Amino acid sequence: MDYVSLNRAAWEERAKAHFDSEFYDVNRFLQGTSSLNPIECELLGDVSGKSLLHLQCHFGLDSLSFARLGAKVTGVDFSTEAITRANTLAQQTRLNASFICLDIAQFGLENTTQFDIVFASYGTICWLQDLSQWAATIARALKPGGQFCLVEFHPSIDLHLGYPYFPQTQPDISEESTYTENHQDSEQTIATWPHSIAEVMQSLMQAGLTITHFDEHPFSPYNCFEGLEAVSGHGFQLLSKGHQVPLLFSILANKAE
Repeated sequence: MDYVSLNRAAWEERAKAHFDSEFYDVNRFLQGTSSLNPIECELLGDVSGKSLLHLQCHFGLDSLSFARLGAKVTGVDFSTEAITRANTLAQQTRLNASFICLDIAQFGLENTTQFDIVFASYGTICWLQDLSQWAATIARALKPGGQFCLVEFHPSIDLHLGYPYFPQTQPDISEESTYTENHQDSEQTIATWPHSIAEVMQSLMQAGLTITHFDEHPFSPYNCFEGLEAVSGHGFQLLSKGHQVPLLFSILANKAE
């Protein structure tokens, strides 16, 4: 089965719904707000003047938010609908960002540009079958001395949702609605793969990157899973027998000079 095409079809529909959702609140972004969260901003620090590649950028709100901070941004996503909308937003905001419509594997084969920063976040790696290929794409895309930043949902959540934790060759095929409030009744067929934290870290190290930061976080900035509860000033948490479940993890990895 062509899993890339299967997932692309789902994300073409999701991009339309997400763009009009309160969850993403595009109108507020156009008024000058940032879609970035404190975790990624603190990890990356000042991005002004730096070239930044955003993998699986959706329709570009985070990409353009980095551009508002002074970065020269390139966003990549496999959804034509998402990239069309990202380009429209770039034109509307007149920010220094360009967007490419390719899946990550194909981008990795075609890309010859190197960047100061490669960034990915929040629900990206579950759509990828081969993390070795992903990590190699990241390593090739970084300049010597460049930095990769990943902020991702913790795979322990999958166990609570009934999915496996450890890697497997075959994907989980499911019918799911998306996480925004305006598309809960519409389902798409999707294919996702579990990736343990060990697999993520090993793939980056095997690609030649040096991990300089790793952390786990008990709060999510997004209310996008069942059972989350709001905690004022922190975001959302998930409790298991009264104890916090890790909801995010973050990694910084550097390419040697």
